[in-house]
Amino acid sequence: MESIGRHLLRDTAYGRLRGAIVDGTLAPGAALRPDELAERLGISRAPIRDAIARLTSEGLVETKPQSYTRVTEVVAKDVEDAAAVLGAMHDLAVRHGGASLTPGHLDAMRSANARFAAAVMAGDVEAALAADDEVHAIPLLAYGNAAASGTVERYTPLVRRAERLLFTSADAGRSVRLHDDLIAALAAGDAANAVTVNAEIWGHLHHSITL
Repeated sequence: MESIGRHLLRDTAYGRLRGAIVDGTLAPGAALRPDELAERLGISRAPIRDAIARLTSEGLVETKPQSYTRVTEVVAKDVEDAAAVLGAMHDLAVRHGGASLTPGHLDAMRSANARFAAAVMAGDVEAALAADDEVHAIPLLAYGNAAASGTVERYTPLVRRAERLLFTSADAGRSVRLHDDLIAALAAGDAANAVTVNAEIWGHLHHSITL
């Protein structure tokens, strides 16, 4: 069995590299050299290699033995596929998790959407995307389906990279209104309407992907 220390280092390396890829610090096509990354993060090469293997399986890194290891390009078809899967998981969450939402959950969604709107107005892409994640995470949490949550965790980075490239205030402004509609439907216990709004949210994202 591996030590706890190694396990934590592997997860830390994975989280740092994935975050850097998603936020663009490591741009599409950027070469990933384990020695350099290990030095930058202050850890050994082994956790870096483990992280790269995991990121490769998730489509964020591509490797050709004896040739290159690099960040993948943002490919429209891959993003569209990921967005379709995410939409389906969030559809399940609002369909089956809505009844478990408490007034506190709904207030948290409203607060997150207010932060989303403020970030959009300020042109703060990072804050807007983080707040958007919060809005959608709450029904998913209430749903309590580990498989759905794991799938969302797996595919969100592919979509987030594209959203960051495509972010516009007009698109985000529409998302604020759709979030309001989703919260209102969930507050009313109208699962059918919540599913309809959720489909519009993810359908709009799918339509916006014109890389």
